[in-house]
Amino acid sequence: MGAGHSHSHGTSTTRAFAVVTLVNLGYTALEAGYGFMTNSLALLSDAVHNLGDVLGLALAWGAAVIARRPPTARHTYGWRRATLLSPLANALLLVAFSGALGWEAIRRFTAPPEVPGLPVMAVATIGIVVNLFGAWMMREGHAEDLNRRGAFLHLIADAAVSLAAVVAGLGIWWLGWVWLDPAIALLIGVVVAVGAFGLLRESFNAAMDAVPRGIDQGQVQDFLAGQAGVSAVHHLHIWSLGAGEIAMTAHLVRADDGDHDGFIDRLTHDLDHRFGINHPTLQIERGTACEHDRHDRAPHH
Repeated sequence: MGAGHSHSHGTSTTRAFAVVTLVNLGYTALEAGYGFMTNSLALLSDAVHNLGDVLGLALAWGAAVIARRPPTARHTYGWRRATLLSPLANALLLVAFSGALGWEAIRRFTAPPEVPGLPVMAVATIGIVVNLFGAWMMREGHAEDLNRRGAFLHLIADAAVSLAAVVAGLGIWWLGWVWLDPAIALLIGVVVAVGAFGLLRESFNAAMDAVPRGIDQGQVQDFLAGQAGVSAVHHLHIWSLGAGEIAMTAHLVRADDGDHDGFIDRLTHDLDHRFGINHPTLQIERGTACEHDRHDRAPHH
């Protein structure tokens, strides 16, 4: 029963991501086209913003496909880490785009071109509808699924950015404030840059095997040390394998001659349930010393 539910949930998640990706891609092309036609930097900036989302979804989608490739003698973990490299590439691309747009927006403040307000409003309004539709597609299970929650919140933020473009179009059409176009473009560029730098930091940390966000290594250490019969914990390492898998290695000093296999099975289940660590490797030691542990704690010269 549980496995069937998981498969069904995975299929519905993939389908939702596919629909949202394709709809956003179509809207991005429409928005970019009208941005060039109307000479609106606000629309072009929002199009780049949406393109970043589409690239992120597409790269993650492709990486998830690659990640399903089975392990080999050379790649013993398979290709799971492809899901960590795709956001890194996406972040670098977005930083470059936002920098170029910001420069163009600042340049336009001196002589803002004439931009028709009504087309800007109309296209940006479609953007609000597209992003809210995407958020609606992601609403189911977003409280438990981190990927869905991230996409849901991002789409809501995108709808707010499109609303800013609508306000720019209204100001240009009603009040003739042509400076609103580069101003909103600059604002969107800042939003893109902040998001891109955050993504860059997270993806870089993941690529460098940092402890994943949301996991407190101290709590995991205390949890392991509190298990029955465990007198010491060392060599604790936690990192992301990508594709939703979190790995952990630890040495547990446990002198008990009881059922170590049953102990490890129970602990593996608890680590997944409490911390989301679903790829643990636990080594049980009978003694109180570890040669490697002493080497690790020795000062480096």
